[in-house]
Amino acid sequence: MDTSRSERNFCEPKQNAKDVVALVDDLLNKAVEHGASDIHFEPRSTELDIRFRLDGVLNTVEKLPQSLCDNIIARLKVLGGLLTYRNDIPQEGRIEIKIGQNSQIMDQRLAIFPTIHGQRAVVRLFYNNTELMELEQLGFSERTYCALKSIAAQNHGVLLLTGPAGSGKSTTLAALLRHILRFFAGRSVVTLEDPVEIRIEGATQVQITPHGQMTFPTALRSLLRQDPQVLMIGEIRDAETAKIAVEAGLTGHLLMSTMHSGSPAGALLRLLEMGIEPYQVTSSISAVLNQRLVRKLCTKCRRQVEGADLFNATGCDECFNTGYKGRVLIAEIVQLDSQLRKAILAKADLDELETILKDKGHTTMLADGRRLVEDGITTQDELNKVCGIVSDSL
Repeated sequence: MDTSRSERNFCEPKQNAKDVVALVDDLLNKAVEHGASDIHFEPRSTELDIRFRLDGVLNTVEKLPQSLCDNIIARLKVLGGLLTYRNDIPQEGRIEIKIGQNSQIMDQRLAIFPTIHGQRAVVRLFYNNTELMELEQLGFSERTYCALKSIAAQNHGVLLLTGPAGSGKSTTLAALLRHILRFFAGRSVVTLEDPVEIRIEGATQVQITPHGQMTFPTALRSLLRQDPQVLMIGEIRDAETAKIAVEAGLTGHLLMSTMHSGSPAGALLRLLEMGIEPYQVTSSISAVLNQRLVRKLCTKCRRQVEGADLFNATGCDECFNTGYKGRVLIAEIVQLDSQLRKAILAKADLDELETILKDKGHTTMLADGRRLVEDGITTQDELNKVCGIVSDSL
């Protein structure tokens, strides 16, 4: 991407700006205007780089003199309610949404971290996206969509979602809970989150405070005595939470959560590594959904490949010369069957589980993404990058 062209598209240079308050407000507003998910304030030896994450990719939008760095970070700390006099420790806070501010914004999170060139800050923006509220709006393939609806109808078991940060896991979980509340009225739905990212009408949502006394295990144990039927845990982070979650799935609760893993098979093995017994995994886990987001081709400038039904990214003012605008979901789902359960009980390793899935004709995330390439929604290069494929040879 041509960075210099991108900078001109986003922001007018403010290298001599004296009004730091106006400068910071302007950057926050421009980030929202362009749909950025994160704003990075990155100090260098001679400058402060301002970068927006657009459709999952960081773009440098402005370079400011290093001399402004301390004042800009101090202003962000004031907005986030942080300690302005502590420059040597990481800090986290929330930037309050002002009355009359853009209604698209639901929350703004601030994180500060000290570096050798000064303090680095990242503001994460959360949007009210009404177009991604319901399960049918997320763009799953028909097979995955039907599998998720079937799981949502169950009265017990555990559904795990895997994928990196920013891959849409919270959006998928929220849509699943809305689906349950809509089609299975009367169910008691409770969530445990750190923090609560998406408000769900009809669900009881509980926010876990970092470093507080109410940890995920403590809250989860107590909630099981509150007569819930559907539980959502923001993330299974440790063995204790995993153990309680699995027990909940075995005792008549439908539980959904996320876990850090690169693949469905990897998630199943991670539970074993956390000390969960193989028979508990096979008896409690209903399915593992692995998902990613790929960038969509800009419809204004995409170019058809000569002699093929494929398109290439070009770049224009509409997409800030990236060739892409917006993102779309790709996913793979693994539902446990007798063959997989036998392999887990036999403590099969990752290669063995992957081989079983391949022999069963499992639709991988890469295969799911090919439908988007064939429909001209994204490119093979983008799909390869997101799926971690180094070359075109598949």
